[in-house]
Amino acid sequence: MPREAYIERKFSPGSQALIAKADEICRSYAEQGFDLTLRQLYYQFVARDLIPNKQAEYKRLGSVVNDARLAGLLDWNYIVDRTRNLRGLSHWDSPHSVIRSAASGYRTERWADQPHRVEVWIEKDALVGVIAGVCQRYDVDYFSCRGYTSQSELWGAAQRMLSYQRRGQKPVVIHLGDHDPSGVDMTRDIRERLALFEADVEVRRIALNMDQVDAHQPPPNPAKLTDSRATGYIRAYGRSSWELDALEPALLDQLIEGEIWSFRDVDLWDAATTVMEQERTLLRNVASRWSEVAAFIGAEGA
Repeated sequence: MPREAYIERKFSPGSQALIAKADEICRSYAEQGFDLTLRQLYYQFVARDLIPNKQAEYKRLGSVVNDARLAGLLDWNYIVDRTRNLRGLSHWDSPHSVIRSAASGYRTERWADQPHRVEVWIEKDALVGVIAGVCQRYDVDYFSCRGYTSQSELWGAAQRMLSYQRRGQKPVVIHLGDHDPSGVDMTRDIRERLALFEADVEVRRIALNMDQVDAHQPPPNPAKLTDSRATGYIRAYGRSSWELDALEPALLDQLIEGEIWSFRDVDLWDAATTVMEQERTLLRNVASRWSEVAAFIGAEGA
């Protein structure tokens, strides 16, 4: 675990206690295979009644965590920024390495023969990393709406859904968002605009819903009165709102997994997986005997 110290810093007893608790929380999630954004870590503190749910406390936590990482007291891999990523082309050392990589990443489209075609959409870019694991386990496409989805993206999505329909599949969008005036309305917006573009899609909002708020008691925030949808929201739900970030990553993983399972034909999936694994084994055998393959191709081309 990388704990690299770049500065010397003395911390007050209160900050030391906060750092120790942050390390405990982050280590626990890392053992489960999750990393956290600063916002998610903050809500773990709030949910444990360690700090009040105030913007000033969020900023204080961020400042202390930042200094603790620089001082070598917190693992750099614990906290992630999922909104900024370096992009570039892949590279390999040799033809052998690309064949080995191809074998490892070989996937067939196991949803192609399923009666449903599922995608997972989430409101926030910062939470994509939380849903990535379960979506990749079941080869389900996923993306961040970044609030209200752009017209271009929704039109493109509708064309994709229409292509699924032409194959005889029923498209399903699993949607997750905040429980606040806009977050709740975004599900309606997705459903209605996909229908406008003539795509027959089942849009399932699985979080954050009031039954989950009642069951898990995430920290509340005041509903934004400046939101144009606030009046209707307050009439239906009261003056509190809740962020999706406050739910445990493991819980979000379970919710998505259960919903995917409900639309997946297991027998068809297992049959497609068997064929895929046989083809992957062939690629692995080619990679393991690459020197022989290269010599044979060289001899053939001579």
